[in-house]
Amino acid sequence: MRRFEYRDAKSNKFWEIDRRGAEVTTRWGRVGTDGQSKTKDLGTEAKAISEVDKQVRGKVGKGYVEEGTAAAASGTADGDAISAVTSGDLPDGAETRVPGSGSRSYTLRNVGGVYSCSCPAWRNQSEPIERRTCKHLRRFRGDAAEQARLGSSPLRAPRRPSGAKADAPPLLLAHRWEEQDPTGWWMSEKLDGVRAYWDGARFVSRLGNAYLAPEWFREGLPDFPLDGELFAGRGAFQRSVSIARRVDAGEAWRSLKFVIFDAPGVDGGFEDRLAHLERHFEAHPHDQVQVLEHRPCTGLEQLHAELSRIEELGGEGLMLRRPRSRYEVGRSETLLKVKTFFDTEAIIVGYQDGAGRHEGRVGALHLELPDGTRFKVGTGLSDAEREAPPAVGEVITVKYQELTDAGVPRFPTYVGVRADVDWGAMVEAAKEG
Repeated sequence: MRRFEYRDAKSNKFWEIDRRGAEVTTRWGRVGTDGQSKTKDLGTEAKAISEVDKQVRGKVGKGYVEEGTAAAASGTADGDAISAVTSGDLPDGAETRVPGSGSRSYTLRNVGGVYSCSCPAWRNQSEPIERRTCKHLRRFRGDAAEQARLGSSPLRAPRRPSGAKADAPPLLLAHRWEEQDPTGWWMSEKLDGVRAYWDGARFVSRLGNAYLAPEWFREGLPDFPLDGELFAGRGAFQRSVSIARRVDAGEAWRSLKFVIFDAPGVDGGFEDRLAHLERHFEAHPHDQVQVLEHRPCTGLEQLHAELSRIEELGGEGLMLRRPRSRYEVGRSETLLKVKTFFDTEAIIVGYQDGAGRHEGRVGALHLELPDGTRFKVGTGLSDAEREAPPAVGEVITVKYQELTDAGVPRFPTYVGVRADVDWGAMVEAAKEG
C-alpha cells in the first residue's frame, strides 16, 4: 500500500493505493480517519499497473507527497522549495513540480527509470532521453544520484548506424498480409512490445544490443534460443521500451512478460517448435514467461472477426504463420502481419511549437521517411511527451491509414521511439526501390 498526503492551511488529507493482481484499491479521506475505499477490477495485471501509474501521477501533480520521501519528511508540499527535496527521488510513474527562475515552475517525472524535466534546457538536448539531465533534476535527486544514473548508462548505438552488430541475432521477419487465403495458417495476436532474442544466456535486440534483464528474470530460462517480445501489455509499447532500455536491471522488470512465439534452434516445422516450447515450460514454469497462443485460422471470416476483437481490446493486430514452415533468417512469406492500420518508421528532424493548451510545449514532430518524404505528426503525443519529446535524430514508429499520391502518410499517429532499427539500412533500401 502506497500512502500520499496533502497538507496546506485548509486541508490535511490522505490518499492510498494498492494493487493485488488485476485489482486496484484506493482509500482516501482526512488524516486521522479511516476514510473511504473503493476496489476496481481492471481485468488484467498490466491494465492494473497502468492504472496505478496514472492515478499516482495525477495525485502527485496535485501536490500530494508520498510518505517516506524526502519531501514528506521535510513537511513541505512538492514544489514549495527545491531545497526541501534535495535528496529526494520519484517513484516509478510519479511526477512533481519544482520552481524554476522567477515565477516559472517545471515538472519532473520518472517513467520506467527514465527521468525528465519540462524545462527548455532538458527538452532541447540532442541526447537520447535516458541520457539527459538538468539543474532541476540535479537539485532534486542530488548530484551523486544523477552522476551514478548517467555515468553507469552505456551510450546507445548511433542514431544512424551503418549496420547491425556482428552478433545481431538471426531473426525471422514478417511481410505484410496482402489478402492471401489464411485458411489453415496459425493465427496469433501481434504484440506491441519489444522484440527480444534469448540466446541461452542473455536478451539481445534485433541489432544485437543487450537488454540488461535482472538475474531473477533470467534465472530458469533454458539454454536454447527463444524468439519473443518483452511485453508490458496492450497499449504500453513505450513503457516496454523504457523498461527494456534500463541499465539498473531493477524491479520495473516485474511488469514485463517475455512472451515467446518461436524456438529458432529446434529442428522441425513450426508445430514441432511450438510443441517443444509448451512441453518445456509446462515442466519448467516461469513467472515472467508466457508461450504465445496460436490457433488455426478457418478462413477470412474468422480472420477479420479476430482482428476486430483484438483491436477493440487495444491490441495492434494479428500474425499469420504458415503451417509446417521452418524458421528462416530474414524477411519471409511464411510470416505475415495483419493490421487495419499501416505503420512506418521515420526520423525526427525538428519540432513545431505548440499553441493554445500546448503553448510552451511541442505541438508536433517534423519527420522524414527513409525515402526523404517529410511530414509532421502531433496526434498520439501525450502531455509528458510534448514537454519532453524524443530528440532530433531519434527514430520513431508512426501508424497511419494510407499514403497520399505524394507518398505522405494520411492521418498519422505517433506510437513511440524505436531503439532496434537500422536507419541507415532503411535509407539504403529505399534508394534501391
